[in-house]
Amino acid sequence: MPNKQSKKDPRDLGLYMPGEWEEHTYCWMAWPARVYLWPNIEATKKAYADVANTIAQFEPVNLLVSPSMLDDARAYLSKNVEIIEMSIDDSWTRDSGPNFLINDSGLLAGSTWEFNAWGDKFRPYDQDALMGSQILDLMGVDEYTSKMIAEGGGITVDGEGTVITTESCFPNKNRNPQMTKREIESELCRTLGASKVIWIPGDPDETGTDGHIDGIAAFIEPGRVLVEVNPDSSDPHYPVGQNNMKALKNIKDAKGRRLELDFINVYPDCNEQLGGSAFIDDCEDCVEGSTGLAENYNDTDDDGVCNDGASNGDADNCPYTENSDQWNYDGDSQGDACDDDDDND
Repeated sequence: MPNKQSKKDPRDLGLYMPGEWEEHTYCWMAWPARVYLWPNIEATKKAYADVANTIAQFEPVNLLVSPSMLDDARAYLSKNVEIIEMSIDDSWTRDSGPNFLINDSGLLAGSTWEFNAWGDKFRPYDQDALMGSQILDLMGVDEYTSKMIAEGGGITVDGEGTVITTESCFPNKNRNPQMTKREIESELCRTLGASKVIWIPGDPDETGTDGHIDGIAAFIEPGRVLVEVNPDSSDPHYPVGQNNMKALKNIKDAKGRRLELDFINVYPDCNEQLGGSAFIDDCEDCVEGSTGLAENYNDTDDDGVCNDGASNGDADNCPYTENSDQWNYDGDSQGDACDDDDDND
């Protein structure tokens, strides 16, 4: 029988969260359940189904569906997608699902955090708060629990001990007002099997998630980070990208490697094309082993507005390079090693 372990340290068994590029046994998704959230729910369901059906060509997909929506989901999904009946509130397994952990001996486990719908932004969320535990129960693996409020979109890991996260998110008063930054850092290391957390500013003005890292930067392999930039210096969002890139410049990971930075453009005009969405997650993609899926915002006109560097992650399409004078940074180096003897063990 799987066990729930709130104080144990998965690192004692060599458990860690691997990088997203590692081979997956399954991809977990959830059917859009918060219907009022979407301006065009039928288009949204088709888009979700297209993603699930595409991923299922490369690896098995387990898709969570509310009981009342089972027939609806079946009408859109291919037979290659495994439908799992589960009461859910929303559709973001990346944020409310578990963090899967492995070790070099083949052991599988998972860790879960508390979930409050990105700082109590949507209600209800009580079913999504149970999602991580329920998935791990279905898998029959041990669960390492935490009282910290966090979401999977708020972290990116390299699978070799390094976590990157944002100061605007988990320390936010709408999530963990009772925890210090150091305590959050320590708990991230415990629950992800890591040894070092790198903090970047994030985006305090982003209203959807309070600046999730997955809309800013992502590890694409150990020692290498893809960073979202805004090429328009007149845009109000331009300083956000600058500040986050400066925070990553010359930083070393848990292995002592200086991070290599690649850049991807975000274009603010896409907001209007998408109906004024609050943020654009160019760095939030889906890596299925050797296959990657990324957004292109339905831009097929080759006009360079939304697709220039956004759909393929090609750093050559970005006007910034690591040798550019843009990246001169005199600030303090960031990225502290976690204290293995923290109070959460």
